[in-house]
Amino acid sequence: MDRAEVWQAGEDLAAQHLHRLGWRILARNWRCPAGELDIIAVDPAASGTVVFCEVKCRRGTSYGLPIEAITRAKVAKLRELALYWLREQPGAVPSMRFDGIGVLLGPDGAGRIDHRRGIC
Repeated sequence: MDRAEVWQAGEDLAAQHLHRLGWRILARNWRCPAGELDIIAVDPAASGTVVFCEVKCRRGTSYGLPIEAITRAKVAKLRELALYWLREQPGAVPSMRFDGIGVLLGPDGAGRIDHRRGIC
């Protein structure tokens, strides 16, 4: 798998994970002038909270776990991107949260999901 295929597989597995939790995905790879949000979803168990998910995927741990790639700088960027998205919404968003999803791909393409809620 090349880098783009790993990235796509990771995002697909993360989206499937959220669907299994009963979440509704509002957007994937949402773009604005400041960058891109991987997944925007609604967590029904949290009173419909809008969740901005950053997905990191790797094939091994030689550079650390995928979730460890979500740095303070990345979290700051997520907040900036979320503000862009919120400005485009027609109505108020009562609550929001930032989650990180790390996906570790095995040799068979199966992934191990590490979903961390409320990373900031």
